[in-house]
Amino acid sequence: MNWLMVIAGAVVGAPLRYLMDRAVQARLGTVFPWGTFAVNLTACTVLGLLTGVTAAAAVPDALQHLIGPGLCATLSTYSTFSFETVRLSETGAKLLAAAYAIGSVVAGLTAAFLAGHAAVALLGHTAG
Repeated sequence: MNWLMVIAGAVVGAPLRYLMDRAVQARLGTVFPWGTFAVNLTACTVLGLLTGVTAAAAVPDALQHLIGPGLCATLSTYSTFSFETVRLSETGAKLLAAAYAIGSVVAGLTAAFLAGHAAVALLGHTAG
């Protein structure tokens, strides 16, 4: 039944990615792919929170599948991030492409780490 939860999460995550990306990009209107940056950072934060909550409390498998490989996996987009990095570089914005690539990885890892630790700290203990 966990596969149904993955599908349910994906049904929300994929359109959310598209809508969030378009809204952010339209609002900022720059060559920098802020929309993809925002969706990837959001997915990293949510997955970090899920990881922290799971470490600190019993979280049902179904909920983990709904949020992790369902919602977060379809909200984030490594392929678009890669394509946009290459496109920036090919259009002559090599420094911006490098900043985007490095910034995305550092920001995503930081967001996941901080969110996970915040969840554990707020819940006050780790399961086990």
